[in-house]
Amino acid sequence: MGRYLVLWEGDESKIPIDAAERQAGWLGAIELSKQYIKDGLIKEWECFAGQPNGFFIAEGTEEEILKITINFMPFFRFKTTLLASIDQVEAVIKTIA
Repeated sequence: MGRYLVLWEGDESKIPIDAAERQAGWLGAIELSKQYIKDGLIKEWECFAGQPNGFFIAEGTEEEILKITINFMPFFRFKTTLLASIDQVEAVIKTIA
């Protein structure tokens, strides 16, 4: 199981002009994100103020991370990076001869 930094970006071409439709879309995304938080897959979720972008930290298998992101497509795009802890980096450094 890995730990991932996932940058998300709302596709502005798919954001409705109508305020009620826009609200419904965003609330749907928030509720789905909250479910992943409740399920323990998403550990931290943040939005960049004033932008339709943000990030979340997730823990899981590659399949679980794909499940999260694919459920938001095509309305959001993602850049996913596998993270290594300081202890993991230290262990690798200690193997350098």
